[in-house]
Amino acid sequence: MTDEKAPQQINNECHFIGIDLGGTNINIGVLDNDGKTLSFLSTPTFVERGPEDATKRMAESVHKAIHEAGISESSVVQIGLGSPGTMDIPSGMLVRPSNLPGWNFFPIRDKLAQYSGFPVTFAHDGPAAAFAEYWIGNAQGEQGLILLTLGTGIGCGMVLNGHVWDGIHSHGGESGHNLIDISENARWCKCGQRGHLEAYASATGVANRTFEMIEAELKSSLTPRVRAAQRRDEIPKMVYEEAEKGDPLAIKIIEETAKYLAYGIVSLIHTIDPSCILIGGAMTFGGNDSSTGRLFLEKIREEVCQRIFLHLAERLRIDYAKFGGDAGYIGAAGLARQNWLEHIR
Repeated sequence: MTDEKAPQQINNECHFIGIDLGGTNINIGVLDNDGKTLSFLSTPTFVERGPEDATKRMAESVHKAIHEAGISESSVVQIGLGSPGTMDIPSGMLVRPSNLPGWNFFPIRDKLAQYSGFPVTFAHDGPAAAFAEYWIGNAQGEQGLILLTLGTGIGCGMVLNGHVWDGIHSHGGESGHNLIDISENARWCKCGQRGHLEAYASATGVANRTFEMIEAELKSSLTPRVRAAQRRDEIPKMVYEEAEKGDPLAIKIIEETAKYLAYGIVSLIHTIDPSCILIGGAMTFGGNDSSTGRLFLEKIREEVCQRIFLHLAERLRIDYAKFGGDAGYIGAAGLARQNWLEHIR
């Protein structure tokens, strides 16, 4: 694979592909040099078919997306690929990604370059999402950004002085596994360890805590809804909806979630010293557009600021991220753009 097809100078005619590989779907976008999405498509991952099949279909979708964007393939500079799970970023290899079972030790970066015909920048999906916020999102101009994404688990990405921090072993930002409870009966995290942030403040943690409160016969408008729920992953949305109606238990659950999240954030602040913390992902309780989302964010700020140095509290910004599910592919394209810029200067 060579760079012969790509232009040698960055200008408005240069385009970048961003790919967000997930356990369920693969999201692909074509972006211009300013970060504008020109086309977007999503295709099933079909994890059970294996990484070779998925990578070939990914490459086919790249060419389809280019066609739908109405641009020439010669204007595409590079692909950015964001992936979950453990990985070896320098070698471009997935290691043992938990939500991509059977994809162990697969050289996905080089395989995608081979099948697509474009060079590929490989990244963890958490840092890719953070870079989207740094590039064209709610953290433009910030020199120290930490993005926490709340969903089934807790993802994290860090952008420091314009560059994502991957860590020495490609595991930087696994902050959902920060230890916040050292008691012997601390909650179990899905990774098999006790007391991790993810066990308390992820959507899974919220669902488990809510179910336990309902089982304890605490009075709430949540009770009939939770007991009738077909799946536990429906519960966080119910908590949000009942909190919007003023249910005391639902509000308590959200405030406790903010407090647990603050514990993890405090450790990050005293380690990284960022200028900005952003909260994103699927579980933001309505974000800035709802009274519950604003309450959640204010509680996080309150709990964080009373536990960190005053000098830091006066300078730190805590807010919601701009992008939701689109952050992954946007950030991956942005990282491809950054990588290309660094190599042509």
